[in-house]
Amino acid sequence: MALPVDIEALDKAFSGIGVDEKSLISILTNSNEEHKKSLRKGSSKLFIEDAKGFERSDQSSIKILKHQFKRFRDAVMLSVLHPWERDARLIEKAIRKGPKHYNVIVEMACTRSSDQLLGARKAYHSLFHHSIEEHLVTHIKGRERKLLVALVSAYRFDGPGVNEDVAKSEAQILYEAINNGEKNKLLDHEDAIMILATRSKQHLQALYQHYNQSYDKTLAQDLEGEGILKDTVECLCTPQTYFTRVLEAAVKEDADEESKRALTRVIVTQKEQLVKEGFIPNKIQDILLGLYKDFMLASIASGDIK
Repeated sequence: MALPVDIEALDKAFSGIGVDEKSLISILTNSNEEHKKSLRKGSSKLFIEDAKGFERSDQSSIKILKHQFKRFRDAVMLSVLHPWERDARLIEKAIRKGPKHYNVIVEMACTRSSDQLLGARKAYHSLFHHSIEEHLVTHIKGRERKLLVALVSAYRFDGPGVNEDVAKSEAQILYEAINNGEKNKLLDHEDAIMILATRSKQHLQALYQHYNQSYDKTLAQDLEGEGILKDTVECLCTPQTYFTRVLEAAVKEDADEESKRALTRVIVTQKEQLVKEGFIPNKIQDILLGLYKDFMLASIASGDIK
């Protein structure tokens, strides 16, 4: 008969993000059939007993378990790919999966250097025999299309130097566009898109500061509820705010599967940025399990290695 401690350990092995493989190996390889039978009876997470007393697998739980085992594989694959190919594949997948995933396109377009983004665009040509811009125009019919095409087409100046007068003037342009009844039209606002898609990150960060100092609300607050626009501004101006929000959503107890998948993407593809800014939620240490946990923590630890 399985001891309560074994049943508890078995359930705990499936109770986070990832799977505690070491506990599974220890329990299952040292169990005879009678012991496994009592494990099945005692484990409410994986097995249910039918009217005839047969302990059968709960298919909904098995499906979740498959996702958990898959996390480690996905993390390894993202890590081993050339960064250009990795970003290109993430963008292509986001385009296919639709509006709820357009933030991934924003991440790639707004957090990469100009040369890195250009590399991803070249990789996209080789992998999918079309440009990113062409696929965006073909597959996205909503108002987000204009902004996304502009963002992925950008080749921003990466050097120092900001014209503070221009930054302040453009902060006013955004303020007036948002607060003069045109907030719901920002995705069609030519000047707003030009500013967000062409200005250097240093310029946009200065603009962000001017906006926050000049008006009652911050730019991020004024864009609350604006989805892709808020994501764009945060990725360009305050990436630590954006990625903290994504990571914290991923480790909530009621996080959906898409939110949890973002954990792998962000830690593997943005680890240098995360380590530099120092905004890894402590809860990641507590909620991740097994090889997946080891891989994620090692990725974070290596984020400052060039």
